[in-house]
Amino acid sequence: MIREIVTIDEEKCDGCGLCVPACAEGAIKIIDGKAKLLAENLCDGLGACLGHCPQDAIHVEKREADNFDEEIVEEHLKKNAPEKLAAFAAQKQQPPHECGCPSTKVADFAKPTPPAGGGCPGSRMQSIPPQKSSAADASGQRPTELRQWPVQLHLVPPTAPFLQGADVLFAADCAPFAYPEFHRDILKGKALIIACPKLDDTSNYVNKITAMITQGQIKSLTICHMEVPCCGGLLMMARQAVADSGQNIPIESVCVGVRGELIER
Repeated sequence: MIREIVTIDEEKCDGCGLCVPACAEGAIKIIDGKAKLLAENLCDGLGACLGHCPQDAIHVEKREADNFDEEIVEEHLKKNAPEKLAAFAAQKQQPPHECGCPSTKVADFAKPTPPAGGGCPGSRMQSIPPQKSSAADASGQRPTELRQWPVQLHLVPPTAPFLQGADVLFAADCAPFAYPEFHRDILKGKALIIACPKLDDTSNYVNKITAMITQGQIKSLTICHMEVPCCGGLLMMARQAVADSGQNIPIESVCVGVRGELIER
């Protein structure tokens, strides 16, 4: 039959394994360093694993495939992953629009819930509501301006809902620690992605930012980098991504000093 089913791009897959616990049916396994779909009839095609892939190597496609078979899944789990039986049973009770897929489910940050299939909480997409000003005043602390999770570029898929039509801040990992008013002066009103051009594997960063611009229809891109020379790589990657996207979106550069001053904006 023609149906939706997960497909894995082995060229992009780095074998991190984050997709394995995210699949309640146990349909994915790391074999020879790559994630592989064990059998078509084990995959329900809902895509709960999509948001857990930092390389954007997993997609859902519509093609001819064997029918999804819940009885076969249950037998498979009993033999290979009995710890997932409870999660699979709970997933079967959910309405179709509540499949647990991180790419479509927006969680309440104030009331976190376990990810479907025991997936990594560190990469489960969440929406963070603004804090009430009265609560912030009572505590004497400024409220956070962070409105989503995750923030690390490797973990944010180009199709993340919080990128849609957003003003995006692409910040160096060190910047929030160096600049004390980072939330108020730089982050406020923006979706956030962070990276380190010196320590990260940046081989796919330009392609990923390009996909974020084209798929998310990003309105603007602010680059917050440190004054050290290596950090200029963030600005170079952003400019290249905008050029590759063919989109005429504004880029703003914000340079932070190692002593905490705002050097240039």
